[in-house]
Amino acid sequence: MNAITYLFQDRKANHNNFKGQLVLFLFRLASLINRSMIAKVIFYPYLLWYRYVADWLWGIELPRKLKAGKGLIIYHGHALVVNQGVVLGDNCVLRNSVTIGHKKLADGSLSGCPRLGNNVDVGANVVIIGDIEIGDNVIIGAGSVVTKSVPSDCTVVGNPARILEKKESLHFVK
Repeated sequence: MNAITYLFQDRKANHNNFKGQLVLFLFRLASLINRSMIAKVIFYPYLLWYRYVADWLWGIELPRKLKAGKGLIIYHGHALVVNQGVVLGDNCVLRNSVTIGHKKLADGSLSGCPRLGNNVDVGANVVIIGDIEIGDNVIIGAGSVVTKSVPSDCTVVGNPARILEKKESLHFVK
């Protein structure tokens, strides 16, 4: 994927959402710069500016080291916090007041971060913490607190999150 394609990979997914397009363009640019030590030195002022604008002014924490698949969608990004160790699959949707990251364990150490599969739709005010995996095609209802892994093809809701609906996969036999 060339640099221009990389920078604009989320644009189509965020059509009619200029703020989402802008935030994700700035995030992708910071991520692109982060790939090279020379670029980090040359564009250090941009990285500082990105952190200031995105984190402090807009309240959207998308670290430049975050691994995010193509087609990421951000709706109403206020109070969005994503830890740099999180992995987001393709076509994920994040809404306002979402927190995704590690948790403090009983021994005082920190756990790993969540890994979200493809086509995961995260509702507003959701918390996803711990070394867990969220499968593909999952819907996480607003206000849910997810601390355990979630299989693919289901809807989870509540605090603590529980499976509300599991979609049956279609298997075709020849």
